[in-house]
Amino acid sequence: MDAIESQPPKLPRAAPSESLISAHDLRFSVASASGSVNILRGVSLEVMPGEAVGLVGPSGSGKTSLLMLLAGLEVATSGSLRVAGQALAGLDEDALARFRRDNVGIVFQAFHLIPSMTALENVAMPLEFAGRDDAFVKAEASLRAVGLGHRLGHFPGQLSGGEQQRVALARATVAEPRLLLADEPTGNLDRANGQAVMELLFGLRERLGTTLVLVTHDEALAARCGRVVRMEDGLLSPSEPALGLEP
Repeated sequence: MDAIESQPPKLPRAAPSESLISAHDLRFSVASASGSVNILRGVSLEVMPGEAVGLVGPSGSGKTSLLMLLAGLEVATSGSLRVAGQALAGLDEDALARFRRDNVGIVFQAFHLIPSMTALENVAMPLEFAGRDDAFVKAEASLRAVGLGHRLGHFPGQLSGGEQQRVALARATVAEPRLLLADEPTGNLDRANGQAVMELLFGLRERLGTTLVLVTHDEALAARCGRVVRMEDGLLSPSEPALGLEP
């Protein structure tokens, strides 16, 4: 595996007094055959620049839905939400896509790689959409940072699950996003690969100075964040300091 370059961490890219995430009374409902289903029932959350927050709770409690709202992939039914200084309410699909491109990196449980593209092409894609001339140079550096410099020309089907999630992590961080959202990123991996991916995720987050919101069922993993937030039945419990130290 390629050596991961050691670089000093970057400072958070927003004023320390300004929340990177500011959510107030967020509600999110979806229609069903039996009527409206209330998934989020009044969520309020403040996250500061550079903070790492672990989001835990039982399945179906609304954790993934909250992440989708933070990413601008879903629209809140009511309430207010500002992320990276941008109010998301009222933005059309094009504006939300630009918001994600400029501010957010996302790692899902499923890898969501494009099978017809090589690892290098998958990672370069967000930068190409942004019109960056250095897309492939940055993509190669990002893949080398997760130990995949020897897999640049391989397609997802030629990679192991752990390698595919590393490609997804490289893609999520290649543009050095202000906010990194991770939804059960080790859920499809065995223990060894899961631990390796999380070491990379926390290391990249620290080096880039990126704010992290991590959804996980693993209490020990959540404890690596600076703060743990619990969700149950569409509501958040009061935040608690993590028992572990932030890496």
